[in-house]
Amino acid sequence: MQPDLAGPSDDAGSDRLAAGDDRPAAGNENRPDAPSGRLKIGVLVVAFNAESTLQATLDRIPHDLRARIDEILICDDASQDRTVDAGLAWRQANGAIPTTVIRQFSNLGYGGNQKAGSQLARERGLDLIVLLHGDGQYAPEAMADLLGPLERGEADAVFGSRMLDPGSARAGGMPLYKYLGNRVLTTFENRLLDSNLSEFHSGYRAYRVSALAELPLEFNTDDFDFDTQIIIQLLDAGKRIVEVPIPTYYGDEICYVNGLKYARDVARDVVQYRLTKVGIGTHRWVPADPEYAGKEGEGTSHTVITEMLAAMPTGRVLDLGCSGGRLSERVRQLGHKVVGVDSMEIAGVRDRVDDFFLGDLEDGIPEAAGGDFDVVIAADVIEHVRNPERLLRQMAEVLSPNGQIVISTPNFGHWYSRGRVAAGAFDYDRRGILDETHLRFFSRKSLRRTIGSAGLDLLQLEYTGLPLEVLTRTDSWQSRAARAVDRRLVQLRPTVFGYQFVARLRPHHAGSVTHHA
Repeated sequence: MQPDLAGPSDDAGSDRLAAGDDRPAAGNENRPDAPSGRLKIGVLVVAFNAESTLQATLDRIPHDLRARIDEILICDDASQDRTVDAGLAWRQANGAIPTTVIRQFSNLGYGGNQKAGSQLARERGLDLIVLLHGDGQYAPEAMADLLGPLERGEADAVFGSRMLDPGSARAGGMPLYKYLGNRVLTTFENRLLDSNLSEFHSGYRAYRVSALAELPLEFNTDDFDFDTQIIIQLLDAGKRIVEVPIPTYYGDEICYVNGLKYARDVARDVVQYRLTKVGIGTHRWVPADPEYAGKEGEGTSHTVITEMLAAMPTGRVLDLGCSGGRLSERVRQLGHKVVGVDSMEIAGVRDRVDDFFLGDLEDGIPEAAGGDFDVVIAADVIEHVRNPERLLRQMAEVLSPNGQIVISTPNFGHWYSRGRVAAGAFDYDRRGILDETHLRFFSRKSLRRTIGSAGLDLLQLEYTGLPLEVLTRTDSWQSRAARAVDRRLVQLRPTVFGYQFVARLRPHHAGSVTHHA
């Protein structure tokens, strides 16, 4: 982000500041630093073609609040009018408030301008920022209400809502079609995100800068649904969101939002988020899970594995690729002693296993893990190694004489991956069947062949359905019906509708075999 030195007037360019510019703003030379312990407050003004409204909007910032503002950042998104000159004129007339005025070289879009402004806020060392629109649609008079919960440590983000006070939105001039669209979209978003916000579509917000720094904003859209993606990211990260009522004002400002496109984009965002969490699609703006989460739902692979071990005598269990130890913890609750192995140590894993060893399974099972195990578990592991046959043979080598192996792996023959290939749209996803870290894919036939090549016999083969618990965390009748339909389809055609295989194995020399497939 840099100043545009060829701005709309001949004499304005040399007076503009940008991130990284050392010159003090005019009239701000004696501004003291924020006292130790006080949060530094900034106002991020996003402006585009706001020449006629910008100064009046800034003038409405309450005078008792101005003394607490450490810097105003006016980000002009390559306006086609003299917005930047209006910002410079206001700065000149209000020298008591440190004000930085920049003009983007090219139009970054609503979201892109926010990204640049957020980065500038971090560089300036601000702790809190209020997002103010240069067109005056959102009341600067309510700014202190947004800052309050942040200053008291009660929130990471505060949203101004036009819907908290019943009837105020329509009384403030919000057109009926916009009101209805807002309510429909907000209901849809709350349902898919398991949230309870009164409004998703207000642009009047305040953030803790450190909370924004934890979000992958660089991957967010540059369009108007940027604000929706931030909400999703905050919810996903477990950040605290507080809503406060704000007045509604619709004047003669020019709206640059295409309503139908915006509705489509925000609906797409929440669906993308849910699908990415299941494993369908790779969308970098969706935060990645810090660890391989336990699969808690009915009929998931971890549930099936737990049921298999519940039917076995208690003994010593080796959990390969144990990640954070969520499955290991469930196995220990059955009375088994569990040794975990993974290539990285996730926080808390040692509390969920009896012993833990670091080891890259590409190099084999670490000797330190020991042997004579009654069960070796490899849940969602063999698809991550180049030579799964060799790893399976090594599992057999660390078994006790009557020991068994339990594995799970995705079914590449599932309708989703079949459809992607048939449509010529094969690509990797963040997780799931087409996980970008998978090195091998298995159909039922190739899995049987791999098991046989490793000198193992198949004792039991089960199939799991779609991980619908990731799509919806609520136990509604719709979710129960979807699970019931999916279970029935898995029963009718497991090679097409089975999402994962769960197999129980034994070395070939260990005795007679009974197949269940």
